[in-house]
Amino acid sequence: MTTLNQVKEFLAQKHVAIAGVSGKPQKFGNAIFKELQKKNYQLYPIHREMATFEGVKCYPDVHSLPPEVTALVICTQPEQSVDLMKEAIEKNIRHVWLQQGAQNDESVKLAEENNLNLIQKECVLMFAEPSVFIHRFHRGINKFFGKIPK
Repeated sequence: MTTLNQVKEFLAQKHVAIAGVSGKPQKFGNAIFKELQKKNYQLYPIHREMATFEGVKCYPDVHSLPPEVTALVICTQPEQSVDLMKEAIEKNIRHVWLQQGAQNDESVKLAEENNLNLIQKECVLMFAEPSVFIHRFHRGINKFFGKIPK
């Protein structure tokens, strides 16, 4: 289970890669990229076919990321998460956020076996401050029902 300390440790990273950005504006990876960019994170979008995203150079895979990247947000289909997790481990990225819906048993097991700071079943936008109203509201509802990391 994810703890609040794990979330804080992840959010303390300033060089964050995001797997799951897309040419389709409704994709959640796009929203995460845009919101974290407003919060002054240095972002590194990962997309195998796009050269840039929102004016920022895209990287075709985790292996291609520069060494200063210390965290990875995965917003892909669960079957893609396993390969991304393997690449993160090989690249020595120690902080991984499996966005809601991206996790599967194999990717979680890999993270645990390699002692990664793994956040899963949570939305990064609920915790990255300052959060917009809808994410603060969602966090408040989860807190009320005891579903927020402690």
